[in-house]
Amino acid sequence: MDISLTGELGDFLRSRRARIRPEEVGLPGHGRRRVPGLRREEVAQLAGVSVDYYIRLEQGRGPSVSDAVLDAIGRVLRLDDTEQQYLRTVARPAARRTAAAGPAPQRVRPGLRLLLDTMEKAPAFVLGRRMDVLAWNALGDAVAGFSQMPAEERNMPRQVFLNPQAHELYPDWPAVAAETVAYLRLDAGNHPRDKRLATLVGELSLGSEDFRRLWADHQVKEKTYGAKRMRHPVVGELTMPYETLTVTGEPDQMLVVYTPEPGSRTADRLTLLASWAASPAV
Repeated sequence: MDISLTGELGDFLRSRRARIRPEEVGLPGHGRRRVPGLRREEVAQLAGVSVDYYIRLEQGRGPSVSDAVLDAIGRVLRLDDTEQQYLRTVARPAARRTAAAGPAPQRVRPGLRLLLDTMEKAPAFVLGRRMDVLAWNALGDAVAGFSQMPAEERNMPRQVFLNPQAHELYPDWPAVAAETVAYLRLDAGNHPRDKRLATLVGELSLGSEDFRRLWADHQVKEKTYGAKRMRHPVVGELTMPYETLTVTGEPDQMLVVYTPEPGSRTADRLTLLASWAASPAV
């Protein structure tokens, strides 16, 4: 089972063709078109390949395709670096990781857990495959409440799309939702036979119309750095820049660290939250 990634190469290329106006690439934009964007024969012409070759590529019937051809198509479709890498991944299914039904549970190294605990002033956590939350520090728990969730719900897409409080928690929920799906697409491209990921996508698709719409957009995006606003029930709104670091030796794990500016209102509120979390329950 390929998670809705059956035909992903064609779906991805068609979605990217649709967003390019002919006049953007020097072609006449007048005349009737059955679909928006570039036609397949126009992409082939601009990329310097035969129409038949490009059609077979979109249909997943093409031969092993070279980097040069994929780069040429990427230039025509104006792919960014992440999209270009994704194109290479889905164009070569034999080279993709094929972990299927029951991969071993991911483990966080003791040294990484120790590193988390030393970050007393920065909320931090570790994400694994499918954006599962694998570990966190005390302040990260105080912000997100990971320890209060059932283990199967410690997953960022589930929290964003199936948690009834998500829209209240994230004032910029549409942006958070789009970013989450775009990263999940990258994971799916690398692991097309992952049955647990297939189950997750199916669950989210059934439970959220927004997820279905965003999944169908075929957007892909790395989770590297940015800023996120959260509305915490105890200390109020937090505006937190974040950095995401790949864990050396564990390519499917990422360390996410929120980095509020020292002296900012958010930093002060996090200090208050840390004190509140450390206080014994009465």
